[in-house]
Amino acid sequence: MDETLQAGDATVAAEESIFARRCVVVVDAALPPGKAANAAAVIALTLGQRHPELVGPPLVDASGATHPGLIPIGIAVLSAPAEALAGLRAKAVQGGCDVVDFPVQGQQTTDYQAFIDAVAQVREEDLRYVGMALLGPRKAVGKLVGNLALLK
Repeated sequence: MDETLQAGDATVAAEESIFARRCVVVVDAALPPGKAANAAAVIALTLGQRHPELVGPPLVDASGATHPGLIPIGIAVLSAPAEALAGLRAKAVQGGCDVVDFPVQGQQTTDYQAFIDAVAQVREEDLRYVGMALLGPRKAVGKLVGNLALLK
């Protein structure tokens, strides 16, 4: 078989698998807008690093200028009560989703080493979160976040 066709088939398969997944960011509903935006941005950056296949091809405008590719499946930014986030994380992990979580300690300092040190002092079951991204099969993610509203 022609190598070009094989590479093309792999691209089509990768695109199909992307569209079979759903990606959401869920942030603490009580966060002020600036902190909610910060949490969503930090989480999305890490999600993009972990899953570069989520970035679509570059966009070319009518002038021929090229713009960076964006995520073709979109990312809903939802909100939940702070006390629900740890449970949501546990269910998502158990359900096979990739979870990018953002512990509250991350918004308590601008020193990353201090953040690392603070998280190291807390057991997993005691961590609290300002937000998280969930990436997984569309139905599984939908079941987890179906009752959550868009961030306002």
